[in-house]
Amino acid sequence: MKTILKLSVMACAIFLLIAMKSNRKRVVFFGDSITQQGATKASGYINMLKKQVDTNKFELIGAGIGGNKVYDLYLRLEEDVLAKKPDLVFIYVGINDVWHKQSSRTGTDYPKYIKFYQALIDKIKATGSKIVLCTPSVIGEKKTGTNELDTELDKYSTGIRELATKNNLPLCDLRKAFTSYEEKNNEQDLEKGILTTDRVHLNDQGNLFVAEQMLPFVKL
Repeated sequence: MKTILKLSVMACAIFLLIAMKSNRKRVVFFGDSITQQGATKASGYINMLKKQVDTNKFELIGAGIGGNKVYDLYLRLEEDVLAKKPDLVFIYVGINDVWHKQSSRTGTDYPKYIKFYQALIDKIKATGSKIVLCTPSVIGEKKTGTNELDTELDKYSTGIRELATKNNLPLCDLRKAFTSYEEKNNEQDLEKGILTTDRVHLNDQGNLFVAEQMLPFVKL
């Protein structure tokens, strides 16, 4: 009798645990190496977010791969995002689309970038998942307009803002947040070391800063 009772209690506990997990809001962060490091580094922005939310209510999943551009995201969307059945997807891509134009001539032309980005939105929307769009942050931390690729980044960021308006989606405007932060905190006009380690990838402060920008959208 005692054995049966113990088994019954264990079964109830397992059932409750499964129920709790299934009721958690599943959030996928979809992007490039910035997002990859956000999940793999202890100080990464996704791991920072995990410390700021109730993990009994939220499941945060990183889906970033280094070097990815918008069409790479499109090609792996089904397997890396939709198969996880997310409630919410953050799309954070664009740095490599701009940066690789200069570094390796393999970037993404603006019209193609917008076309693939819209295709991502359409496929995610069709599953019923909610979406947050993110503008690309920085390639160089000097005052806005003085980094070599600022004009291009601003153009692509404007395109994402327009997509957010067109599709009636929330926008996490990292580009605006980063440039504002640099104006106030980069007194020596350094090209790196304020929020990034190498002009692009986030240092500890940068990861914390991104987590702070994203937190309100996670809790929507």
